Amino acid sequence: MGYFDAASSAPLHPVARQALQASLDEGWADPARLYREGRRARLLLDAAREAAAEAVGCRGDELVFTSSGTKAVHSGVAGVLAGRRRVGRHLIVSAVEHSSVLHAADAHEADGGTVTQVAVDRGGAVGVAAYADALRPETALACLQSANHEVGTEQPVAEVAGVCREVGVPLLVDAAQSLGWGRVEGDWSVLTASAHKWGGPSGVGLLVVRKGVRFAAQGPADERESGRAAGFENIPAIVAAAASLRAVRAEAAQEAVRLRELTERIRAQVPGLVPDVEVVGDPVRRLPGIVTFSCLYVDGETLLHELDRAGFSVSSGSSCTSSTLTPSHVLRAMGVLSEGNVRVSLPFGTAAEDVERFLEVLPGAVAGVREKLGAPTAETVVDEDDVLVVDSLGKLCPIPVIELAKVIGDVPVGGLVRVLSDDEAARLDIPAWCEMRGQEYVGEEPAETGTAYLIRRAI
Repeated sequence: MGYFDAASSAPLHPVARQALQASLDEGWADPARLYREGRRARLLLDAAREAAAEAVGCRGDELVFTSSGTKAVHSGVAGVLAGRRRVGRHLIVSAVEHSSVLHAADAHEADGGTVTQVAVDRGGAVGVAAYADALRPETALACLQSANHEVGTEQPVAEVAGVCREVGVPLLVDAAQSLGWGRVEGDWSVLTASAHKWGGPSGVGLLVVRKGVRFAAQGPADERESGRAAGFENIPAIVAAAASLRAVRAEAAQEAVRLRELTERIRAQVPGLVPDVEVVGDPVRRLPGIVTFSCLYVDGETLLHELDRAGFSVSSGSSCTSSTLTPSHVLRAMGVLSEGNVRVSLPFGTAAEDVERFLEVLPGAVAGVREKLGAPTAETVVDEDDVLVVDSLGKLCPIPVIELAKVIGDVPVGGLVRVLSDDEAARLDIPAWCEMRGQEYVGEEPAETGTAYLIRRAI
């Protein structure tokens, strides 16, 4: 009924399917060979490169195709750091970068380099001044995504690129989420992207390195793709990726208006339809098709299953998912509620009727999950300092917050509640709950087991 997870992977665009099928018969040969079949394959590869370069806004000889967006990021980060090693080994990233960038930063740090993580505001955006403050004489590279993959917030790339350019530091932009909507503005130096984000086939990434940027490809030498991407080119997939990028760009302006209206409808209506919801991400500077919200007292994985049964495919940055036991690093960096998190990312062509049906289904799905989780009874005692103690040890989110909510009314205004929890998500969700509920979050302290979180009743 509704595939609403285009930020993870967009459905294959019809143009991509047509191009893929058409090029299977012509693009199978080695494009490095001089015989007829090789020349045909080379023509297809060169045409795809020029089409992709035109969409990016770069020269054809600055762009290479990689086996994935992640590979493009890893190659781009490692290549620039190696090429500028004489300058220094300092790397700057934002706290909300895609995991591929953060993993590359971890590898650099493990190899003896230094990394500065730039914080974001509650909407998920970095400050230009914060990037300027992070720059050092030994900074080799700065990285900044064009738009966030979890909440849709667009970053001030052009402004940050200008600050970096003034001091001669290249800026690598992860444009995976935004390239289908338009070019990345600004004087950036390196750009990466992934075809399956805009409706192309999976297994095709883009790596653009501007002329003049010192770059040393890492790993064993390979003559393919200017030595920057090893391995035999998947020409049919590359052709399909370039064709679909051109196709979605032709539709982007009109579709952006339509999808923005649909996501704005979700942003506006969800808080009224579902109690105790926080809509996260910048309300204005955001991608057209992404809207994210978090629901108090909800297990994110259970909610996703309920929505799946109702016919809607969404994703979550909650800690309570099968793939992770810690909250999303993006939501943590923003300081917003992580429990019961839902990301809706609409693909091109999403019908308004599907969004309306989602808004009809959502309240019942959330209420059902909350009802299932309402049974746990908090184990409370009053310690010698007249502080109400809630023992939530051994209980995963959102139970610690549910138990806190149940007892906050049992203490007088100005009284304290001490929540004991060993769930990492509590470190994010309890302060977020306090902000949503107008209560005072005093802080945390080590406990004999887990962590103690202190909350003062303010209202």
